[in-house]
Amino acid sequence: MKRFADLFNAIDQSTKTTVKVAALSDYFRDAPEPDRIWTIALFSGRRPKRAVTTTRLREWAAQAAGIPLWLFEETYPIVGDLAETIALVLPSPVVETDNSLSHWIRILRDLSNVDEDARKVAILDAWSRLDPTQRFLFNKLITGGFRVGISQKLMTRALAHATGRNEAELAHRLMGDWDPATITWHALIEAEDHAASASRPYPFYLAYAVEDPEEALGNPKDWQAEWKWDGIRGQLIIRDSVHYVWSRGEELMTDRFPEFSRAGDFIPNGTVIDGELLVWGDGAPENFNALQKRIGRKTVPKKLLKEAPVILYAYDLLEWQGKDIRQLSLRDRRKTLETLCENLPAEAPVKLSNTIPFTDWSTLAETRLRARDAHAEGLMLKRKDSPYLAGRKKGDWWKWKLAPLTIDAVMIYAQSGHGRRANLFTDFTFAVWNGDDLVPFTKAYSGLTDDEFRKITAWVEKNTLQRFGPVRSVTPHHVFEIAFEGIQASSRHKSGVALRFPRMARWRQDKPVQEANSLNDLNQMLETYG
Repeated sequence: MKRFADLFNAIDQSTKTTVKVAALSDYFRDAPEPDRIWTIALFSGRRPKRAVTTTRLREWAAQAAGIPLWLFEETYPIVGDLAETIALVLPSPVVETDNSLSHWIRILRDLSNVDEDARKVAILDAWSRLDPTQRFLFNKLITGGFRVGISQKLMTRALAHATGRNEAELAHRLMGDWDPATITWHALIEAEDHAASASRPYPFYLAYAVEDPEEALGNPKDWQAEWKWDGIRGQLIIRDSVHYVWSRGEELMTDRFPEFSRAGDFIPNGTVIDGELLVWGDGAPENFNALQKRIGRKTVPKKLLKEAPVILYAYDLLEWQGKDIRQLSLRDRRKTLETLCENLPAEAPVKLSNTIPFTDWSTLAETRLRARDAHAEGLMLKRKDSPYLAGRKKGDWWKWKLAPLTIDAVMIYAQSGHGRRANLFTDFTFAVWNGDDLVPFTKAYSGLTDDEFRKITAWVEKNTLQRFGPVRSVTPHHVFEIAFEGIQASSRHKSGVALRFPRMARWRQDKPVQEANSLNDLNQMLETYG
């Protein structure tokens, strides 16, 4: 665990990519094999199953520290992180040990098979043997909140340096459904595994938002435009007469979308298509609200399959006839994709995402303004001679989204943040007018500067009406412009609406509370954009 803690400190204490890559590379060369596997797993979001509640952790930590629980609870919001709070309040270790990372993860995994008393004994024993940094990391593993400032690309680069293997190949290997508890270093990094390779998707190519005026992109003839759809980015894989559906988040979703069970009847083996999973109705994609009914369901009833049928709206072709064609130009990949889709029957669960013809940027800008009418978020711009790269890159692919929807709302509740903002009020609840009453309709916690958060915190301290644990009700006084990407009807909300990705666009100190928007305004937006 000490070696892993040293790695964490090296990464955490530097902002230089070269330093992080060097630290990771040294670790991957020298650390024991099981630790290397688990480090890759942890840095790519694969964590042990949570076996202890935070309530019990707080209670046990207070007992081990010899302090009353109320004092621990008062300390926690100031520190802002439970794992760090526990590491700080516990006494120095009785006997330090240098067990490996994989040893402690094995301890955590075994907790699921024992009763609560045995869990407590195991946790207290670990705390008594680990130094503060190791405790902190151990606690992060317990709570499932382990995160570190390492991107998948950076980790892949470090692995390439350590092993001498191709970075793109490694990125491909790390995707898919592999278990760090059972897989070996050889199987994950070195060996050819046909079964695993058959199901494995390619790393997704991601776009940055357009930064400069679109004219800066150059000649419009060099670019392809299509709608940016609001669904789930995914890959459909057909290999060895078996189909797989993967999300951009590297989640295998094959069972969640039974519509694709017949994909192999229409699409030949050795095919990988990149596209957007969308609900398809009346010959066109529907908005995200329709897809949301399907999200989170591992089994889909027949009624819902009929009401919200899902298709893959195909953007790109990554593999054809068993060959990786990502290095071909988009122009060539698109031509093959079009031929494939032209020959598909109408009932096939794959449709071609059509391009938008344009000859100049001003005409395309006008087209972009009609995106919401098409249930799209904006436009995607792709250079026609671009290869299909891995990860988020600038230059060849850009997303040109619509400006968000906005509404002016009144802050009525405030809650303190976490981490470095634990001493500030950063999480707010907003309301709109319904006659003379204020109706809450959304929460937001981002969009302001630290200076603005400090100012609003000082105001909240002086204008609290009631306290509900960490939440305070405040005098209705401040108006904020709330930006959001979409709106839909919701029976779970008192207002009857729910917003998609709400955030604070600006603090309207120029606007009196009486001039905030109304529930009727929200309902009109729902009618127009919902």
